[in-house]
Amino acid sequence: MKVKSILVSQPEPKAESSPYAQIIENHKVKVDFVPFIKVEGMTAKDVRMQKIDLTNFTAVILTSRKSVDHYFRIAEEMRFKVPTTMKYFCQSEAIAYYLQKYITYRKRKIYVGKKEFADLLPILKKYKEEKFLFPGSDAPKPEATAALNDIKIKWERVVFYRTVYCDISAIKENKYDILTFFSPAGIEALFKSFPDFSQKKTKIAVYGDATLKAAEEAGLIIDIKAPSPESPSMTVALDHYLGKQNSKK
Repeated sequence: MKVKSILVSQPEPKAESSPYAQIIENHKVKVDFVPFIKVEGMTAKDVRMQKIDLTNFTAVILTSRKSVDHYFRIAEEMRFKVPTTMKYFCQSEAIAYYLQKYITYRKRKIYVGKKEFADLLPILKKYKEEKFLFPGSDAPKPEATAALNDIKIKWERVVFYRTVYCDISAIKENKYDILTFFSPAGIEALFKSFPDFSQKKTKIAVYGDATLKAAEEAGLIIDIKAPSPESPSMTVALDHYLGKQNSKK
């Protein structure tokens, strides 16, 4: 079956030169962008109710750009001037460089992991005298919590933002040939809006092991997976799949 339509469960890219534009042009398919989930920031009042005092911490663990944005947003809302002595432990170089949006990079103490959270643990372990703040969402990864406890550092987790399901009930079931998912929350949002969803001939594309696991546990058959050595991104995976599928007679 040739693919004619794809639903991407994320906001539409702002750049005209996005890889999705190339997919549309090269494979003559329709691509719609409908976010299944969105992130909402917690208020300063919400944070205070968690009994967190930002002045108590000497270091902060940052695992995403969202955690960076919301840490500095909450600090501003709470009138907390982040000290120049604050240490930043970033999961990847990309996150560390993103800090430049808020601080003078070269004048701060920044420690960087290679890519995965596990890569950051040996670095954190060297600084047991620090008091770490771990800002994140309302859906923390249990393995991260367990790992931080295992290395016996002083740390506290605080919810700075939460994932909210979008109303996607207006999307007709099986309207699209391919549905793409980028997080377990996206899978949950699908079944929240369509409790009796039946996959039928719809192809499912997933990004990440956690998303793959959630999709399989929901009983979905996965046709497209990323990342992989051959397909490091969702768009590359889609391009490869369409190249094979739409070339069939």
